[in-house]
Amino acid sequence: MEEGPYKYIRDGNGKVTRVIRIGTRKSQLARIQTDSVADQLRELYPDLHLEIIAMSTTGDIILETALSKIGEKSLFTKELENALERNEVDLVVHSLKDLPTTLPPGFTIGAVLKRENPHDAVVLHPNNAGKTLDALPENSVIGTSSLRRAAQLKKRFPHLEFKNIRGNLNTRLKKLDEKDDFAAIILAAAGLKRMGWENRISQILSPEDCMYAVGQGALAVEVRGRDVDILEMVSVLHDPDTVLSCIAERAFLKCLEGGCSVPVAVYTQVKDSQLYLTGAVYSLDGSDSLKETMQTSITAGDKSFEKVDEQVQRVGVTANKIPGDVQDRAEQLGVDLAKLLLSKGAKEILTVARQLNDAR
Repeated sequence: MEEGPYKYIRDGNGKVTRVIRIGTRKSQLARIQTDSVADQLRELYPDLHLEIIAMSTTGDIILETALSKIGEKSLFTKELENALERNEVDLVVHSLKDLPTTLPPGFTIGAVLKRENPHDAVVLHPNNAGKTLDALPENSVIGTSSLRRAAQLKKRFPHLEFKNIRGNLNTRLKKLDEKDDFAAIILAAAGLKRMGWENRISQILSPEDCMYAVGQGALAVEVRGRDVDILEMVSVLHDPDTVLSCIAERAFLKCLEGGCSVPVAVYTQVKDSQLYLTGAVYSLDGSDSLKETMQTSITAGDKSFEKVDEQVQRVGVTANKIPGDVQDRAEQLGVDLAKLLLSKGAKEILTVARQLNDAR
């Protein structure tokens, strides 16, 4: 039964419970990711009634165009956010890397879950089994839909060629295996792992070879900012180290004004109460680049035990169980690193990359 914007059910004993509706993309990976979040919520709240609602997004429909050419920042999120706005769903599960650094008014990321391996992986054509990128023949074609991956790998492996490949994981693996167009493709290790396809990973790319995308490997739960009860419910899913790493990464990207159409990469580590952030920008062919590392303490200060303001968002994230001063330092780290790169000419590199990509 519907009561205002919410949905309720009545059990055999006459007890009325609210149904929490979770929105997701239709792809197999999106469903697996959403199911994993739903399972965690059920474990924490056994009486919860969950309903999963799957829908297609623009990014799932436009499959022949490179993501960087479509230029729409909310490619995989807009339709889901529309459903959230219309109260058709109560929360949405995303890959954090699909979420723009500025969310539409009224929405917030209420949970960032523990990060899966954030690195990129090489998946080889069956004919190349056992090889690494180094060992592939001259002019072998590597498939990737990411300017970030192509820019870094062109510089690191100049003997290889890089071509665009689109589609969900299933489609891309099919294109690799059933044709001879690609010697290998580059995919996020996290997605392959969640799909149970770890056996297809022939090489995990180290940060020296290829740093990852902002938020890669982390799942985010987006909610309506005004739904304090839902926000409270999902906040227990937050993983503090992942939250702080991703706040720093998102602040870095936001300050650089980067998105899908420019090659920006990061690498974060939490070690001995310090958060280390390495960030880089690249020209499209990787020949021009800037890369720096900065760090900040993530030990809570004396003020940390004051109540965190639930209305405060940091680059779209609300994390009221994590000390506010620590979140502030993580955000400042991202901003400071971006400003350092901008002072060394990052703006010029990214502007040229954007213009060249638009002209393709």
